[in-house]
Amino acid sequence: MAFVITFAATKQTTNMAHQHEHHSHAHCNCSEDSHQHPATDEHSSWWRPALSLAMLAAGIIMNAAGTGWFEPRWVQLAWYAVAFLPVGIGVIVEAVQAARQGDVFSEFLLMSVAALGAFAIGEFPEAVAVMTFYCIGEALQDRAVDRARRNIQSLLAFRPDHATVVDGDSVRTVAPEQVQVGDLIEVKPGERVPVDGTLTGHAAALDTAALTGESVPRTIEAGGEVLAGMIATDSVLRLRATRPASESAVSRILNLVENASERKSSTELFIRRFARVYTPIVVGIAVLLAVVPWAMSLMPAATVDVAQWVKRALIFLVISCPCALVISIPLSYFAGIGAASRRGILFKGGNYLDALAAVDTVAFDKTGTLTTGQFAVSQVVGLTDAQLDIVAAIERDSSHPIARAIIAHHRGGDDVTVSGLKNIAGYGLEATAPDGTPWLVGTTRLLTQHGVAVPDALTQTAQTLVACAAGGQYVGHLLLSDTPKEDAARAIAALKQRGVHTTVLSGDKQALVQQVAGTLHADDARGDLLPQDKAAHIQQLQQQGHKVAMVGDGINDAPVLATSDVGIAMGTLGSDMAIETADVVIQTDQPSRVADAIAISQRTRRIAKQNIALALVIKVAVMALGALGVANLWEAVFADVGVALLCVLNSLRLMR
Repeated sequence: MAFVITFAATKQTTNMAHQHEHHSHAHCNCSEDSHQHPATDEHSSWWRPALSLAMLAAGIIMNAAGTGWFEPRWVQLAWYAVAFLPVGIGVIVEAVQAARQGDVFSEFLLMSVAALGAFAIGEFPEAVAVMTFYCIGEALQDRAVDRARRNIQSLLAFRPDHATVVDGDSVRTVAPEQVQVGDLIEVKPGERVPVDGTLTGHAAALDTAALTGESVPRTIEAGGEVLAGMIATDSVLRLRATRPASESAVSRILNLVENASERKSSTELFIRRFARVYTPIVVGIAVLLAVVPWAMSLMPAATVDVAQWVKRALIFLVISCPCALVISIPLSYFAGIGAASRRGILFKGGNYLDALAAVDTVAFDKTGTLTTGQFAVSQVVGLTDAQLDIVAAIERDSSHPIARAIIAHHRGGDDVTVSGLKNIAGYGLEATAPDGTPWLVGTTRLLTQHGVAVPDALTQTAQTLVACAAGGQYVGHLLLSDTPKEDAARAIAALKQRGVHTTVLSGDKQALVQQVAGTLHADDARGDLLPQDKAAHIQQLQQQGHKVAMVGDGINDAPVLATSDVGIAMGTLGSDMAIETADVVIQTDQPSRVADAIAISQRTRRIAKQNIALALVIKVAVMALGALGVANLWEAVFADVGVALLCVLNSLRLMR
């Protein structure tokens, strides 16, 4: 059984829900993604390198002490051959299997050739040392890498394992997958919510840390959305299931995090291409180091020490394996994605970490992103109660925050039925009242577009307003207020500290957008924008050479999120559109997490570059020393294992 223990993010079938419980470790493969094999049990596998190391140390001591029975070469060969078997056989088998699968230049082959070659030239202790320290180094790397793997796998802890379904007087416990939409679910304090649902009864405080990274429990009012993975904190709560378990927010999040490792960054893709070219080249150089001197030794009067050159070739092979890069670079991005997920920031892949690290401009949607989006009607001008009934009826089926504010302000209109309702994106609504009068409810541009004269004062106000027209005549308007989010100013300040230009984009009037941008100290403000206008502004910035991230709600800003270099959906936990459209999903209502996401992405890329530089500089230096006969096999082994461990540990700094 191969001792070699290796790294991969444990794959589990669809969306990490029905994952296999065995650990499938993809070992460092020096030319391509490695094959996978079951890892041996961690404790039971340590006896192999321990036994080999003990026999190696004993052999060296006996040789130094001049132990009589140990002096014959055949005894030493037998001793070190036995010491080699526990760590060597498995690696040789892996080399053969990899070659059969088309992966000839694998790490297993390099180590096998180096060790067997050392035996061939009589360097018995070095042969055992090559394989023993290689295996110990791989085990230590594996333990370090497991920390990153556990960071992602810990997400599984907030997948609920049971649901309590209430059906009249009966209560039954079932698997979350058995819960049907519409079932009434009971959750006791300390239990996790099993499926997404709507809270019934009274308001409740829920711990959302597993989903959002927020340490303070969130209070959800009756009728509010409760998501799978949240924890009831202070009382028994009941909710009505709105989605099956397979479509819950937690399932989509887990699926997103798992699939993130499949989308490789440009750095990871470069390392793959580099390894495909690099490994055959260094193997060719090692062969030349051994073959050319041998060929020269065949010439008359030649005094070439062939064994010495073969030894140099073996040293070259040991140090040449690029596994420090092949392991540590993907690990850097994996650790970065894991660190971000703990803060409620979900990257869809390492490629988006790279893209966000290069961003120099962040454009924010205003309503619901930088502001609370919780509008309240502050004033009604010119509209009678009967007219407000019609306005409320027109807005009744809209989910827009402004529509919700109007409905909350005016409870009437339930018995009014309008017809011909038409939503004009970026403008407002058209409908026909029960008496056949055509109505317009929306922006002043909507009224102007239909030839309705609007008072000049309306175009000058900085407040959000909803203008109303009936029968082609302006009849009144509603003024609404919205406030910046608590940490919006901090978000802008943090981005500016990083040298990132900030701009606010909105469909609201320029005066209002300018007012909000001024309050938050944003660099630029653009108002009176339709969705396509926002996309055009993003494209203009890109044409000027800027890398632009767009932050929106993932629903009405879908075209802009798709146009930008990086689309960031914020405060949309549970929104299907956010998961689909955005490249990065921030699961809280905190704009400051955008700066955190950029900081994590830049740190990830910086550490990946450090690993590349560290590995290449040390390896090239030791390879040169080995080819010149300065470095020996012992130094080559320690350099190879040491570089890999340093790179892995450097990558794990991202998890702090």
